[in-house]
Amino acid sequence: MIFPATIRPTMTRRTVLASLAGLGLSALSARAKTLKTVTVALDWTPNTNHIGLFVAREKGFYRDAGINVEILPYSDTSAATLVANHVADFGIVGSIGLFTQHTAGADLVATYAVVQTETGRLVFKGDRADIKRPRDLDGLIYGGFGSDWENALIGAMIRHDGGKGTFETITLGTSAYQALENGAVDFTLEVYTWEGVKAELEGIRQGAFRYADYGAPDQHTTLIGSSGTFLRNRPLDAKAFTQATLKGYDFAVDYPDEAVDLMIAANSDALTDRRLVRASLQALIDGQYFRTSTGVVGRIDPVKMESIGNYLFEADILKDINGKPVAEKPEFSGYFTTEPLQAE
Repeated sequence: MIFPATIRPTMTRRTVLASLAGLGLSALSARAKTLKTVTVALDWTPNTNHIGLFVAREKGFYRDAGINVEILPYSDTSAATLVANHVADFGIVGSIGLFTQHTAGADLVATYAVVQTETGRLVFKGDRADIKRPRDLDGLIYGGFGSDWENALIGAMIRHDGGKGTFETITLGTSAYQALENGAVDFTLEVYTWEGVKAELEGIRQGAFRYADYGAPDQHTTLIGSSGTFLRNRPLDAKAFTQATLKGYDFAVDYPDEAVDLMIAANSDALTDRRLVRASLQALIDGQYFRTSTGVVGRIDPVKMESIGNYLFEADILKDINGKPVAEKPEFSGYFTTEPLQAE
């Protein structure tokens, strides 16, 4: 055995092992200090849309990539705003928020598609015999969340089906789901892979219309965004984060039970219903949201980005820094980048 220079052969075996262990810990500590920190902000309280982040952190994928990732807790300030103002390096952002904020001048660029297809849908109580198609929603009450996009989407769906597109909106936020159940509103929008799964587990019957069946283009509902500033200044860290994140989501698809356990252990206060988390992840897997039938994970589809961008532009949803609809269609290729996922 070759002893380190500071260890004398007269030392006992126990002392030698203790010294070597100390050296190992020192090496690990030194390595930890060399890891560059990357921060990522959540768009909501922890849920299965975020599972790849927690898996990548807990499984050491980020550490192996040479970075220390801090997952920032959800706050009243949106993740997109935190990223655009360089408070967070990355953030979970909605597709519509990305397009509206980038158009208004925010330093916000999509780098990773959490889901490969739309997870949202319009829902109503399953026993409503008077609602069979979108045009039946004319004149009814919508429980909404306060964005221009919702009203534009719903109106377009109704008109696409031959209706007038006229309905009453009451802004309720997440209380819309309770209002729907007690009959205070006639319909709302939900994320199927969370609220929809929760309703199924609770035995609540729902009727639903998919946006894409009534004229709306398919989209990456949820994305991970960064700022152009971070991507320019730290391209290697951006690549390390994005590719390790992909490994996290890939792992969640292949090993869902372990992924759920890891996420719940990291968020025991927020996630108390394992059955819901597990069922939600299964819906994301079965619906090929995280990974397509051809094995695509994380990739942003330029065609989908162009299509939803055009849809928003034509609906006057995209506004400039002064709040006025933009007169000319933006160049949507600048709203996202596929560079961080590309191999060296």
